[in-house]
Amino acid sequence: MSLIETIDKSRIPEHIAIIMDGNGRWAKKKGALRIFGHQNAVKSVRDVIEAGAELNIKYITLYAFSTENWSRPKEEVNALMELLVSTLRSEINELHKNNIRLATIGNINDLPVICQQQLQESKDITSKNTGLTLVLALSYSGRWEIMEAIKNISSQVKQGLLLPEEINEELVSANLTTKNIPDPELLIRTSGEMRISNFLLWQIAYSELYITEVLWPDFRKQHLYEAIIDYQKRERRFGKTSEQIDSSRK
Repeated sequence: MSLIETIDKSRIPEHIAIIMDGNGRWAKKKGALRIFGHQNAVKSVRDVIEAGAELNIKYITLYAFSTENWSRPKEEVNALMELLVSTLRSEINELHKNNIRLATIGNINDLPVICQQQLQESKDITSKNTGLTLVLALSYSGRWEIMEAIKNISSQVKQGLLLPEEINEELVSANLTTKNIPDPELLIRTSGEMRISNFLLWQIAYSELYITEVLWPDFRKQHLYEAIIDYQKRERRFGKTSEQIDSSRK
């Protein structure tokens, strides 16, 4: 029996978020520049999207570029921005053909104008697609996102549109950049690092975490299958006891 055949198709996560880590280390192992790792990471993205579509996963969010990444050497940042544009241009028709919708979260206005234009064009082309939604987190920071939500809510209170006692979890969620996206059930991080790195801090409150030693450029379909199989072995209790969960299923 193949790996994919062991997956329970009735319990596929609706939303999987991925921290794509290890590009630089992968390149260093091969005696190459860091950008070589980023270039080869595109193959991993392609594989994961294809696997996600085959499994009818509704959302995959990729942590493509964090707010903190702006502090990297200028040459690397510029190369990453160029890679983003060239990848979108070369892949968008394939995404569209496969009914995949592209979306973004993050402070997109911080990106170079050419990146913003290519992203908007790509989103427009795929906007009516109804299959997998691929979400790119670009110039994204969980703390930035929460801070922006606080500003928005504070403004509503100041204008008399909202009472402080009306602020609840649903309202906060509605003011995040992910307001139209369900929280991820599964968060995958590659390269073995044991940290969240300022990613979806509000949304992953009850996400299952899966850490793999595989460096992102080596991540393939079977690694996604392994993560989903591991996820399906877990009991998601959301603060309740196992007995309560069993009782609610009856």
